[in-house]
Amino acid sequence: MNTEQQNIEYKSLQKIRTGDKGFRELSVTCVALANAQGGQIFIGVEDKTRMPAPNQTITQEEANNAVTKLRGLCFNVGLTVGDICEDETGSQYFIITVFPSLHSYATTSDGKMYIRVADKCEPVRSEDIQRIGEEKGAYQWELVTTPFSLDEDNLVNLNKFADEIRCSDKVKQHIKQLDNVEIGEHYHLIDGSKLTNIGVLWLGTAKQRSRICYPISVEYIVYDDLENKTNKLEWRDNRLNPKELLEDIMSKAVELTYSYEMPNGLFRKSIRYYNENLVRELLVNSIAHKSNTISNDITIRVYPDHICISNPGGLPLGVTKDNILHTKHRRNPNMIEILSALGLMEGEGSGYDLIYELNAADSKIQPEIESTFNTVTVYQSAKITDKEVVRLMDYVDHNYQLSQKNKIAFGIIAREKRISSTDLSKILQLTGEERLRSYTDNLDKMHLITRGGVKKGTYFQINETLLRNAKSNIVTTLKTIEPYALKALIIEDLKQHPKSKISQIAERIPDVELKEIRKMVYSMVDKEVIKEGSRSNCYYLLK
Repeated sequence: MNTEQQNIEYKSLQKIRTGDKGFRELSVTCVALANAQGGQIFIGVEDKTRMPAPNQTITQEEANNAVTKLRGLCFNVGLTVGDICEDETGSQYFIITVFPSLHSYATTSDGKMYIRVADKCEPVRSEDIQRIGEEKGAYQWELVTTPFSLDEDNLVNLNKFADEIRCSDKVKQHIKQLDNVEIGEHYHLIDGSKLTNIGVLWLGTAKQRSRICYPISVEYIVYDDLENKTNKLEWRDNRLNPKELLEDIMSKAVELTYSYEMPNGLFRKSIRYYNENLVRELLVNSIAHKSNTISNDITIRVYPDHICISNPGGLPLGVTKDNILHTKHRRNPNMIEILSALGLMEGEGSGYDLIYELNAADSKIQPEIESTFNTVTVYQSAKITDKEVVRLMDYVDHNYQLSQKNKIAFGIIAREKRISSTDLSKILQLTGEERLRSYTDNLDKMHLITRGGVKKGTYFQINETLLRNAKSNIVTTLKTIEPYALKALIIEDLKQHPKSKISQIAERIPDVELKEIRKMVYSMVDKEVIKEGSRSNCYYLLK
């Protein structure tokens, strides 16, 4: 099981079997999760071992009663319980799902409020209430009016801003026809004669920006192989509005423009470590979703093989690293509206679709996301997993009309060589088979991929005819091995290494996924192989 983290908690079964004290402790966990991102509580799983106690049994009625009692001990908390689960040894546990409290404060029945910080449940301090209120929409930092009246410098900046709005093809005609002040009011930069907080960011002077809590500041650090700093830039003087800041970073962060050279027929093709549009999208996301009630920098760290970009504030409520591709939540809706109007970002939450598409085209893995109460960090690898996949993606792009979804799915399948439908759904953060079809059905109809297996055993791989037509030299791998061939390979392995564990067999056939070897060995028991031992100490040998 996963380690205890921001949205996962493990509790012994004794918590619900030792009376009110255990339930009150559980209610604190429920409230803390609800005030953060929501999460899951595994009841019956020991915190130290991450496993249920041996021979543990639980009835569904006991699980249902536990949730009913918890609902009476915490307010504004949504709870559900699933069916009883079993581990490999047959020991039972159950999972309580806690939904994020999106628009209200979750409290215990005695009026106390808690928040989830890393893997701890902490009491909410007075200074945290404003931040939580901002997350739940009860407090909108952007629209708070400042003491600053429009002066000559602000009017010059307003005129420039209005001209950019009128030149944008993202803005409707009736907005372009407004006068400059009306445009400022439309985008909530001005409230009467005063600047709002977001107005100071876009129209203010350096002095005005330095006096609001908190302006946008950026730190850029480059490291070598030994993690020694080789370059450092800072944007803390508040001279630039968000658009100017973005453009200045893009022009000065030269390490982000490095590229690979790879042969492409008679010519050479240059692939950047980090696609320019991908870097821009990540930076714009950091500016757009920054929590403005935290005094901290947007930090860009550049390492030889990856970058990590951090911005103040965790992911918005309801958004997690496992649903960010499809879940939309605007922490700073007015900033997002302006960035969208100026063509700097997509306003409909499709930024990560673009990131996935660009990574698929360059045969790179998707970014990894870490979120805590204070920070969101995105890690993006520079490594091209397979240069032949890049050539194949170029061939497909020039010869087929594919949607963004199709390109993403095709790139992942090509990169993985062979991938099960469940693993593909997990990467694409999809929950149902029907939704996966929108990514793969068109690829199947165009004969770009082939599929095998049935239901949850379905897998995808690139059509061999396409590989021949594209003259692709994608390396042969055992990932694409047929079941009958895998069975023969296992039989041959057990001839040479009798009495082996499945993990030992997998070490000797490294390209094939462990779960595929496990499934095949299980199907061979009492037919081609004999199983000895029990539970975690099983050995297999030929009959």
